[in-house]
Formats: sequence, structure tokens, C-alpha cells
Amino acid sequence: MSRKLAVLKSVFGAIRNMTTSSNGGYNNILTDKYGGIMTIAINRPEKRNAVNPETAKELFQAFTDFEEDKEALVAVLHGKGGNFCAGYDLTALAGAGADESVFQEQLSSGQAPMGPSRMCFSKPVIACIDGYAVAGGLELALLCDLRVVEESAVLGVFCRRFGVPLLDGGTVRLQKLIGLSRAMDLILTGRSVSGQEAADIGLANKITATGSGLAESIQLAHTLLKFPQKCMNTDRQSAYYAAYSATSQQDALRYEYENGVKVLVEESIPGAQKFTKGIGKHGSFNLNKPSKPKL
Repeated sequence: MSRKLAVLKSVFGAIRNMTTSSNGGYNNILTDKYGGIMTIAINRPEKRNAVNPETAKELFQAFTDFEEDKEALVAVLHGKGGNFCAGYDLTALAGAGADESVFQEQLSSGQAPMGPSRMCFSKPVIACIDGYAVAGGLELALLCDLRVVEESAVLGVFCRRFGVPLLDGGTVRLQKLIGLSRAMDLILTGRSVSGQEAADIGLANKITATGSGLAESIQLAHTLLKFPQKCMNTDRQSAYYAAYSATSQQDALRYEYENGVKVLVEESIPGAQKFTKGIGKHGSFNLNKPSKPKL
């Protein structure tokens, strides 16, 4: 059996296993673990997976569990029933009246209206986007490191229509990902963005056929499991520091160096020793055996 076929077989096996996922004591989400991959699914298909306060609390707890689980190395966030997430549940918001106490309580606890949007993860999170990923749902997608978007997906700041502001990082993360000009277009107009346009403007990291998003997301997660984890996550954190926290280029370069050198003995030197034995040469990503030069 070829390596690629074996990977695909394991991926689809994982998806079949997810049909029997435990709700982990939650009412509105499903979680599962497959090897080093944790899947977190919003399970309110009758509401297009819109997030109400209970769901927000459950998402926050699920991602807290992921962050604390040393065996879970990558998370995949997705929605059940054909939609990623249609944003905050406006029915719940309409019933809130003028009471802001629930939102103030969230702020003090570190939770956001959509749940985990103020969290900073130490490990990669992949968003699997199908159907609608709009308003707060788009903000959840922006929270993730990578976005696998099905070609029929619809993204956008749809909350613009009802005077609901972006409270879950949308104004902060969107401009970092696609630039201020394009972000202003989406934020001010609230217009819809197709899967193809999302790929064209850099909002999607990978575009895939309708119905294949979850398999592609899990396969992508598998590729991340292959690498030395401390080094990969150190580089990941350095990139985020440079994008959001650094006071200057020199500050960013200092942070990169001071944190990068910490992995040299643990991962870099053993990696270099593998390379001298022929592993990974000629651009090969097969780290289990020496590679042959391409003819």
C-alpha cells in the first residue's frame, strides 16, 4: 500500500469514528481525539451552528481542555450539518434586552461572546469551513492558524446588517491576514465572500471541493504531527509576536532569536544529524528513511 493511500485511509477512518464522538458532557458541541488530533464540532445544525451563551461557554472549555492536553497537538474546529458557524445567536441576543452583565462577566473571565476568541493557543488550530462562516463565525475562523475552505462556503461580516459589532477579534485579526484595505471592504460593506475569493485574497489557506473539507483538514493536521513540535510551535509563536506584540523590528528579531535557540539542543542538532545520514535530503518530507536524489 502506498504511503499516500495509507494516509487517506487513516483520515477517512478517523472521520468514520467521529460519527460516534462523545459530547464530553457538553450539550452543543462534540469533541473527539484521534492520535494527536482533537476535533471540536459545534453541534447546533438547526441554528446553522449559531453560538448562544451556553455554546460559547462550552467552546471556551473545550479549547481550554485542548490547550491543557499534552497529547493533543493540533485541533480541528468544524461545524455539524453543513455549516461552520452563522455567528452569534441573534435570538439569544434579542432576548438579552439592555442587560450587559453577561458580556461584562465574559470579559472578566477571559471568555468572549463566541467563547474562545480571546485565547492565545500554544498549538496549531485548523478551521474546516463549509456552508456559512459569517459574523462571529468568521471571527472564530480568524482565530485559527489555518483555514481549509470548501468552494461553496460563504464568508462575510453579515452582522453589519443588524448593527452587531465585531467583538471577537474580527477588526484585529482580519486586517493582519488580508491587509487593511481588503479588511475595510469586508467590514464596512458586510458583503459575502465565496470560497474562491477567500482563497484569492489570502483568507483561505486551502480551498477544497464541497464535502471534502473535514478530510482535508484532518490530513493537513496529520502533516503537522510529523514535525518536531517544540521547534514548530516556537516559530509559530514568534510569528504571532512579530505580528501583534513586537514594539519594533529589533524587538521581533530579539524575541525570535532568544526563543529559537532554546530548541537547538533538543531538536535542531538531532535533526541535523538525521540530515547528515541522508534523511530529508533533496527536499524530501519523508523523515523515516534516507532519500534518493531526483533524476
